[in-house]
Amino acid sequence: MSDIVQRINQLKEEKNAVILAHNYQREEIQRIADFVGDSLELCIKAKETDADIIVFCGVDFMAETAKILNSDKKVLIPEIKDIECPMAHQLPAEVVRRAKEEHPDAMVVVYVNTLAETKALADATCTSANADRVVNSLDCDKVLFGPDRNLAYFVSKRTNKEIIPIPEDGHCYVHKKFTVEDVKRVRREYPNAELLVHPECDPEVQDLADYVLSTGGMIRHVLNSDKKEFIIGTECELITRIKLELEKTGEEKVLIPLRKDAICDPMKRITLEKVERCLREEKYEITLDEEIIKKARIAIERMLSVKI
Repeated sequence: MSDIVQRINQLKEEKNAVILAHNYQREEIQRIADFVGDSLELCIKAKETDADIIVFCGVDFMAETAKILNSDKKVLIPEIKDIECPMAHQLPAEVVRRAKEEHPDAMVVVYVNTLAETKALADATCTSANADRVVNSLDCDKVLFGPDRNLAYFVSKRTNKEIIPIPEDGHCYVHKKFTVEDVKRVRREYPNAELLVHPECDPEVQDLADYVLSTGGMIRHVLNSDKKEFIIGTECELITRIKLELEKTGEEKVLIPLRKDAICDPMKRITLEKVERCLREEKYEITLDEEIIKKARIAIERMLSVKI
């Protein structure tokens, strides 16, 4: 074990801290985390922890969500510069307010990939793992859904409700990279591989996939499948996560990125050095307005009440 990992572990123990990391984090961050998961899994873990300090290795909205669910705890993020999720910032609160005025009969579901002030205006939040179930749980015929238009498309195919995307072209810049040409190219190279893509991919890519799954869903599918080859249509670090899980079982499977340049730059801002500093200096702390926390928690709790 390296010296820096030892120091991180010692600081965690001294301060009763827990490290949560998203599936898109660097390998060294995934290895030192107490829990690695997708947005839904991290929401659940954040709510369940009895630690005094939560160190969140992810982008801005994720650390905010942990704070909303743990307003009495200190929530830290190891980096504060250039850590914003571009998609989350595509749906500011004023866009939601305007859409609600235009569609007063609609309920609002926002992706957890949104800022706290946006969540505070929603009836419920969702993740890519449960978006369709959250929408179908609502007692309404029309749903304002944002910010990812492609996830809205995924939901629209699984509900009888009218889905109105807000904003009109919300998207994840990483998943927008994937094209039909990419699918055709990799399928030619690996004709026996299953294609797994994320619901943030464009509709035409989703329609060509064998399975459209959240990152957590992709992990479970690969681990439980009898197949040996998989094309992974999401951020490349998910392949790292799956390989770490395969290490535990001793299984060998072939994992092929749909695109090798599918990289989320903000996710890569966190390093071991920054995690150590974060624990030692207890920075950077997430602070939110109490009224925002109260309202946003209602939307998140509504999501968590929906059976997976």
